[in-house]
Amino acid sequence: MKEAKIIRPVILCGGSGTRLWPVSRQQFPKQLLPVTGDQSLLQQTAARLSGSGFSPAMVVSGEEQRFFIKRQLQDCPLEAILLEPAGRNTAAAAALAASWVRACGRDELLLLMPSDHVIGDQRAFLKAVEIGAAHAEQGAIVTFGAHPTAPNAQYGYIEANADQGFADGAFPIARFHEKPSAEKAAEYLATGRFYWNAGIFLVKASALIEEMRQFLPATADAITEAVAEATTDGLFVRPEADAFRRAENISIDHAIMEKTPRGVVVPVQMDWSDVGAWDAVWKLSDKDPANNAVTGDVVAIDTQNSLLRSEGRAVLATVGLDNMAVIALSDAVFVAPLDRVADVKPLLEQMKADGRDCVELPARVSRPWGSYETVASGPGFQVKRIVVDPGERLSLQSHVHRSEHWVIVRGTAEVTVGEDVAILHENESTYIPAGTKHRLANPVEVELELIEVQCGSYLGEDDITRFDDQYGRVDGKETTVREIDR
Repeated sequence: MKEAKIIRPVILCGGSGTRLWPVSRQQFPKQLLPVTGDQSLLQQTAARLSGSGFSPAMVVSGEEQRFFIKRQLQDCPLEAILLEPAGRNTAAAAALAASWVRACGRDELLLLMPSDHVIGDQRAFLKAVEIGAAHAEQGAIVTFGAHPTAPNAQYGYIEANADQGFADGAFPIARFHEKPSAEKAAEYLATGRFYWNAGIFLVKASALIEEMRQFLPATADAITEAVAEATTDGLFVRPEADAFRRAENISIDHAIMEKTPRGVVVPVQMDWSDVGAWDAVWKLSDKDPANNAVTGDVVAIDTQNSLLRSEGRAVLATVGLDNMAVIALSDAVFVAPLDRVADVKPLLEQMKADGRDCVELPARVSRPWGSYETVASGPGFQVKRIVVDPGERLSLQSHVHRSEHWVIVRGTAEVTVGEDVAILHENESTYIPAGTKHRLANPVEVELELIEVQCGSYLGEDDITRFDDQYGRVDGKETTVREIDR
């Protein structure tokens, strides 16, 4: 790639991915999950944008996912993780990245890339980026139009100005089109001028800021102020919160691309998918002889053309299904025809109104130090399986209403109970009385796994006081927090 060294990847890592519930949850969304392979969608995106062709990437995300992002991308070159104080859609995220680059005294080409998409043909994508870079260097705002393979009504479309095409295969943008009806989408495909809007943009930082000031001046001012007063903590960059919150909640498509005369589209056949719902996962997955995409412990009889996914401990057994999605976890099961899987929003709204934790919290809750999952509960007790990653440790904490019993089942634990510190190995245990300061750490290079039994009159999520925490979640004083933050 001729201009590769000047391209700065900007990975947009917001959004909740609710249409992939129950695997994707608000507190651990789809981009952090291995939905279509062994790596998470975020890791796949970062790998696509690393190597000699690109400078170290920037990531734009929120506070809740910062440690997960840092951990998942520990083997990828990163310049910064920009932490939005509040979600403000892609226009503000793009402006934040551009303003940070300019504040650092640079004017680079920025490749704005969603973190939760799949690209099958890496070579075709990189070739399109090379074509787009030449236009972006001249001040264009370049987007990449995926060649449609079917009249998909779930995607927005980009119409190319076919009468004024460039010699390299790019086109000026005629207009953007919202998600059409199936009939209208078929009409689009028949013309040969329409492409799926992949939401990927290549633009010089100064050009993006100029267009922001033209079409979204108040937001441009807010982001500029937020960056000017930003604080840094290693890789983490925190814009000033009050200023950032003044930014408008709008996409870059609506804010700029539908208005700017600088828009250029580079068509590319790259086997692209936004993995927007379970039907997309089925299409991307390997199939068995019955055309089923199967993951986990599944037994299927007289079942075909279906997505069958078991991520819990129970076997998923089906008889007589056709064109169905069945996704089973330990705390939730989702069943729908494959052509209805995108209609999950009303279901989640109903469950959220009912106060069900499975909308927000995954069955296995990931934390900066590892993960935990509840395996049993009843009046006066709760049992959890806890995994602590190598070299990590939980906060120094105490509980008012409950005691805890820890049994080590794998690995080595450094356990602090009051003033005592001990090393425990497999098949050893300890007891933490209510009100006692305690801490759990993994001092070795293998995972630590233990079973925690909580006993007490109240086992609610707010019975925790944290005194010290290596992840910066305490400001030097006792802080009461939700138990999910441990």
